[in-house]
Amino acid sequence: MGFDLALRADPGELKNRFVSARPFPHIVLDGLFPDEVLDEVLAAFPAPADPRWQSFDNAREKKLGNLGSLLDVHPAVSVFLKALNAPPMLAFLEQLTGISGLQPDSGFGGGGLHQIVRGGFLKIHADFNWHPRLKLDRRLNMLIYLNKDWREEYGGHLELWSRDLKHPERSILPIFNRTVIFATTDFSFHGHPRPLSCPEGTTRKSVSLYYYSDGRPEEERSSPHDTLFPQVQGEPS
Repeated sequence: MGFDLALRADPGELKNRFVSARPFPHIVLDGLFPDEVLDEVLAAFPAPADPRWQSFDNAREKKLGNLGSLLDVHPAVSVFLKALNAPPMLAFLEQLTGISGLQPDSGFGGGGLHQIVRGGFLKIHADFNWHPRLKLDRRLNMLIYLNKDWREEYGGHLELWSRDLKHPERSILPIFNRTVIFATTDFSFHGHPRPLSCPEGTTRKSVSLYYYSDGRPEEERSSPHDTLFPQVQGEPS
């Protein structure tokens, strides 16, 4: 499988929306990728019982994830992941966000494919800020959802929380071909804390990409840290 990503948005026209969004810079784009490309990725998406998944099951997260090795995925998925790390995608993101010198993580550390089964969740958190192998600052997340016929009552909304952690300022339904791009800082609190209530056999599927740069604005600097899971007012226990 080979293809041109043919991104269906003008990053220059969208930049002001991204940088001015609350509670932190982000944008939600529907139909960014050709449906037929995501259809191929979805058709090749591993089932929850596939032994290649890394399972997380604790008080902070209940999910399957980190399936990002290009050796472990179907060729359709591998080609898509490579394209998301290629120069055209990086150029689009740089124009959209105003962040220059973006670099991909070809090893997909923490990224790649993710899947949540009924009852799964991910508590509100801020992501790790430093890649120890690449020695680069983490600057952007891009989440691409692959869920057809996903209903509001299933839950799984991506919640973007206020800096003071008092309430979510945006709730995003994870429907097919919806892409969320947001700045990664110590205050980009997000997650889907409410357990999924989708039918048995239905799962919340996504592709996650993380992007880095050599340095970041001084006001965003902090010591290297792993994922932060703060106490959140009103978050389900």
